[in-house]
Amino acid sequence: MYSLQNKTALITGSARGLGKAIAERYAALGANIIINYSKDKTSADEVVSNITAMGANVIAIQADVSKVADIERLFDEAKKAFGKIDIVVANAGIEMVETPVTQFTEEQFDHLFSINTKGAYFTMQQAAKNVEDNGRIIYIASSTTAFPVQGMAVYGGSKITPRYLVDVLSKEIGHRGVTVNSIIPFAVDHSGIFTETDSYPELRKSLLDSCPMGRLAEVEDVANAAEFFASNLSSFVNGQHLLVNGGANQ
Repeated sequence: MYSLQNKTALITGSARGLGKAIAERYAALGANIIINYSKDKTSADEVVSNITAMGANVIAIQADVSKVADIERLFDEAKKAFGKIDIVVANAGIEMVETPVTQFTEEQFDHLFSINTKGAYFTMQQAAKNVEDNGRIIYIASSTTAFPVQGMAVYGGSKITPRYLVDVLSKEIGHRGVTVNSIIPFAVDHSGIFTETDSYPELRKSLLDSCPMGRLAEVEDVANAAEFFASNLSSFVNGQHLLVNGGANQ
């Protein structure tokens, strides 16, 4: 039996990387899927094709999460397509590394916070308004929110603020049976800044040295946690932040 049969899941930033892996995992478990992308329609169409081949129902909706009107439209179109939303994963985000505090610009700050912070806040706000009772809201954070890393002040700062919203929202809507949790992944191989295996070699080495398991996370590691938080197994787990980092100390 599929554990997410008859459920509908909306995952922001799901044309690539972690979002794609989570969307495809949920589809494999029987959920209807809303793919969200900002610009990369080609990648979004590829994910739609993959999920269609699984026999799951799926649509792709373009929306820029830095724009509140786009987020509102995303949820409206998702509900029109499937009638309800049971699971929302606030995943859309961008990274910026190896940028010391003395060097980041106002433009960089505004860009990261507009997507990572504002986007996550208003995605979770719309999730709170639209998700079904006993639904699931999941925020994809970053291990930089637990272990500060040099050169990631803006990125980590932009990702830590929505973690506070997880805590508050879990208290405000828990009476509806809705759980609100975050997943805090370690650096993920073959995704984001590490899509190419030879990118950021010094940072990669530093991260590998910090992890007792001797590897970075894989998208499937994060999808495993996302499966747990979406399922009935986590029905009494609320307001929690799960590190998926192999015991790394950064």
